[in-house]
Amino acid sequence: MSMLSIICVIIITSFMETLSDPSSLKTYRVNKIQSSIELTGLGNDPSWSKAVVLDDFTYPWREEPAPKTEFRALWTETHFYFLYHVADDEIITPRRGLGERDAVDSDRVEIFFKADDQMDPYYALEMDALGRCLDTEGKFYRNIEFDWNWPEGHFVLKASQHPEGYVVEGSITLSSLTSLGLYHDDRILRAGLYRGEYASREIGEIGVKWISWVLPDSEKPDFHIPSSFGILKLED
Repeated sequence: MSMLSIICVIIITSFMETLSDPSSLKTYRVNKIQSSIELTGLGNDPSWSKAVVLDDFTYPWREEPAPKTEFRALWTETHFYFLYHVADDEIITPRRGLGERDAVDSDRVEIFFKADDQMDPYYALEMDALGRCLDTEGKFYRNIEFDWNWPEGHFVLKASQHPEGYVVEGSITLSSLTSLGLYHDDRILRAGLYRGEYASREIGEIGVKWISWVLPDSEKPDFHIPSSFGILKLED
């Protein structure tokens, strides 16, 4: 092996180790609660006051400031709970009779989960302002099974709209996260937090701007890569 090849291997290995090391990634603290949360789609359960507010969302591929997005999460011994508050003065939710696939062209928030940086597999929840969810299983790179569904009875989603935007909240059982290989009792979830912001253009078309918690290592919009993920750390 040439010296150049050895150097390339060292650089790639170092990069992958950095991605895999939780201490090197953006981290959000998920506080623990003792009782379950009542999911209404309004995000008004008193327990949400115990969650850390995450509003560090930006346009990774645009210079302009992104509209406000807030994320909260809590957990119990059995469930992971999440809540999005989204500021949006034009909520777009087409109804084309495609079922959950209509969420793809809608204003939505997303959570991706991966077990490791191989992303083989990884899972996506794309949740719109009507409470529709496109849940998929993928394998790197972008080999996506659109007909896959989260284990039945282990995922609950509620949503609501208001004049300033919309709210999405839900719960996921820790047992389903474990069965999918995403949680190993280490209190770490490797997750990406995203938003698709849709808006009408003057020519009558609909355009989308992508919003993310983590700045992905990509020159063009792409969340289906290891560097778009951060760490959700479950704390006592």
